[in-house]
Amino acid sequence: MKTFVIGISGVTNGGKTTLAKNLQKHLPNCTVISQDDFFKPESEIETDENGFLQYDVLEALNMEKMMSAISCWMESSKHSLASADCGSSEEIPVLIIEGFLLFNYNTRVYEPPDPPGYFDGHVWPMYLKHRQEIQDITWQIVYLDGTKSEEDVFSQVYEDVIQELAKQKGLQETA
Repeated sequence: MKTFVIGISGVTNGGKTTLAKNLQKHLPNCTVISQDDFFKPESEIETDENGFLQYDVLEALNMEKMMSAISCWMESSKHSLASADCGSSEEIPVLIIEGFLLFNYNTRVYEPPDPPGYFDGHVWPMYLKHRQEIQDITWQIVYLDGTKSEEDVFSQVYEDVIQELAKQKGLQETA
């Protein structure tokens, strides 16, 4: 049985969670797992030479716990599919996984707000570093234009997802 997994990654505070939640509202049988839900406690987060907590590194995340949550979803979707008739692409279980380092592992609310210079001095350089690491990955990754409106980005992604689900349904029917 088919499942459909979407990964949304990008710079911290770049709209990943907003896009994921908007897609979830429009896609039946859709679940979202957010990497932000798997940060380690603040006491376990390292501090850099400027005194900034290093949240924008893999070591700040409990990736094992996140992978376990993904595995649990995969297992539960297999059980629900065993008895379901997947007659339409809308019935294929969809999992959206969103996070700033989603593809680097082989919307936080900022209260209090970040100190001045944190985004330019740490968040953006770390994003560029991690994005460079995934440039050679052969997965089907679509880079979105962050200068477009939230509605335009959603429309583009939603149309791509619907087309891919239709392809998956076609493959499922021919199998």
